Amino acid sequence: MDIIKVFAHNVKKYRTLIGLSQEAFAEKAGLHRTYISAIEREKRSIALENVQRIADALGVETYLLFIDEK
Repeated sequence: MDIIKVFAHNVKKYRTLIGLSQEAFAEKAGLHRTYISAIEREKRSIALENVQRIADALGVETYLLFIDEK
């Protein structure tokens, strides 16, 4: 399993499900839009603190961002 790919896919999936643009989501999470973009494009690794901020902003349990639904 490529954890970065799974995480990126799940962040984008949950973000679009709640209808937020990258910019609006980044603001809600307290992160920069280019950082969110890089995560969704699998270009960035991510600190655990930011994983939690992203999960909180998405309104999902943290572990859901790491589940490969394939």
